[in-house]
Amino acid sequence: MAILFEVLYYVLFIYWLLLLARLVIELVRTFAREWRPTGIAVVIIEAVFTLTDPPIKALRRVLPPIPLGPVRLDLSLMIVMIVVLILMSVMRGLASSSAASAVAAGLL
Repeated sequence: MAILFEVLYYVLFIYWLLLLARLVIELVRTFAREWRPTGIAVVIIEAVFTLTDPPIKALRRVLPPIPLGPVRLDLSLMIVMIVVLILMSVMRGLASSSAASAVAAGLL
């Protein structure tokens, strides 16, 4: 069972890296409006957005961007990143407790 939790931890870690990449891409698009990716960058950016869009769009329906004068503050990406970090911590804890109980039971 500990192996399953470890695998889930690493899957969540990879997803967190994708969310971090999305954050960087969105910052670049915000500050360099004339930037247009070409070549392999387009494929990588499309893959990052395709994999990270579903939870972010679902959260945007529940928590729309907050208007602050002429600017709208979108917290959905940050909330998803925090939730993934919490889930990673839970998976790591479950993996270590599962491994400890297996050792105590003499299964390993």
